[in-house]
Amino acid sequence: MTHETLTVTDNRTGKSYEIPITHDTIRAMDLRQIKVNEDDFGMMSYDPAFKNTASTKSTITDIDGDKGILQYRGYPIEQLAEQSTYLEVAYLILNGELPTQAELDEWTREITHHTLIHENVKQLFDAFRYDAHPMGMLISSLAALSTFYPEASNIGDIKSRDLQIKRLIAKAPTLAAFAYRHSVGLPYNYPDNDLSYTGNFLNMMFKMVEPRYKPEPALERALDVLFILHADHEQNCGTNAMRSVGSSNVDPYCAAAAAAAALYGPLHGGANEAVIRMLTEIGSLDNIPAFIERVKNREVRLMGFGHRVYKNYDPRAKIIKRIADEVFAVTGANPLLDIALELERIALEDDYFIERKLYPNVDFYSGIIYQAMGLPTAMFPVMFAIPRMVGWLAQWVEMLDDDEQAIARPRQIYLGARNRDYVSIDQR
Repeated sequence: MTHETLTVTDNRTGKSYEIPITHDTIRAMDLRQIKVNEDDFGMMSYDPAFKNTASTKSTITDIDGDKGILQYRGYPIEQLAEQSTYLEVAYLILNGELPTQAELDEWTREITHHTLIHENVKQLFDAFRYDAHPMGMLISSLAALSTFYPEASNIGDIKSRDLQIKRLIAKAPTLAAFAYRHSVGLPYNYPDNDLSYTGNFLNMMFKMVEPRYKPEPALERALDVLFILHADHEQNCGTNAMRSVGSSNVDPYCAAAAAAAALYGPLHGGANEAVIRMLTEIGSLDNIPAFIERVKNREVRLMGFGHRVYKNYDPRAKIIKRIADEVFAVTGANPLLDIALELERIALEDDYFIERKLYPNVDFYSGIIYQAMGLPTAMFPVMFAIPRMVGWLAQWVEMLDDDEQAIARPRQIYLGARNRDYVSIDQR
C-alpha cells in the first residue's frame, strides 16, 4: 500500500520533508517549511500563467483534455447540447442539479422579469462614439450597473446575491444588443418577454420595422446550443479574473466587468475573430497549400487549432460543426466554410499537426456561424460573454462560499536591485 505523501530532500541541507498528497496535488504552503536556516522565508513554487497550479477546488466543470471530455456538473456536454436549453443548463451550473419543469418555469420567469435596463444606461450607450467597439461598451455598462444596484455590494446577503445573479444573466443580452445597435447606428430594441432567452436576444439585435419579431427557429436553436457550449470552461483567463477580482469582495457587476475585460483579449474571447481574419486572408482553396507551408515554417499561426487544455479534438467543436449545416440552410452557405473544412482535413491528416496535437477548437467554427447570422466580427467576443456570464457567477459564488479562499495575492520572485542610495537629480 502506497503512502499518500511526497518525500522531498533538500540537497542544500540534506534534510528530507514528507508532504501530504491530496487529489494528486500538494499544497504550495507545505513547501514553506523547506528552509536553509530559520531566517529563510521558505520554499515557494514558481508557475508563470498557472500552467500547473490549481488555485481552487470546484464542482462545476470537469475537463479531461487528453480524452476530449467536457462535463457540467457531471453531465456530458454532448447530451446537454442535444437535449437542453441554455436557461436549463444555466440553472444546472448555478444550482448543481437539472431543474424540474416547475423549477425551470419559475427560473425562466424570474430571468425574463429582469431583462429591461434602466433608461439611464441607454444614455450611457449614447455617450459612446459611433465606432466604439461593442465589447468595450459591454464592459463599461456591466461595471455601470453596480451604481444602479448599490445593495449588490452586500455580497454576504444571500437573497441579494441571488437577485444580482438573475439580473446579470437577464441583462447581459440586453446590454450586448444595445452595444450592437449603437455600433451600427440603429435604434435600440427593447426586450420582448414573450420570446425565449435566445429568441429575445435575436429580437433585440435584428428587429427592424416589423410589429413583432419572429426569430427563425433554426437560428434560435443554434444560438441556444452555442450558448450552452460557452456557458463555463473551468479556470480560464476570464473565470480566473472573476474569481481574483471577486476575492476582494467587490460587487458581482464589477467582477463580471473584469471577467469580460479578460475575454476581450485576442488570446481569449477574440480567438474566433482571428479565425475569420485568417480564412479571409487565405481567400480560396488554391491558397491553402502555401498557407500550410507558412504555418510549418512558423511564419503565421493556424488560428482555431490547438488548446491550452484539450490535447484531443475539442468536443464543443464537433457539436458546432454539426449545427453549422442547420444554420447555413437558413442563411445560405458561408464562402469561408469550404476553406475551413479543407484546413481541418489537412490538419487531421498531416503528421506535423497530429504530432503537435493541433485539433480544431470551439473558435474554429463558431465565428463562421456568427458571421453567417450577420454579425460583425467585433461582436464575436460579446457573443462569448453573454453565455459565459452564468459560469462566471457560479464560480464567483463557489469562491465566496469556500472557506479556504482569501483575497488573491500571488507571490513574486524579486530579481531587482537592492539597498541603493538615493542620488539627487543634479548628480545623476
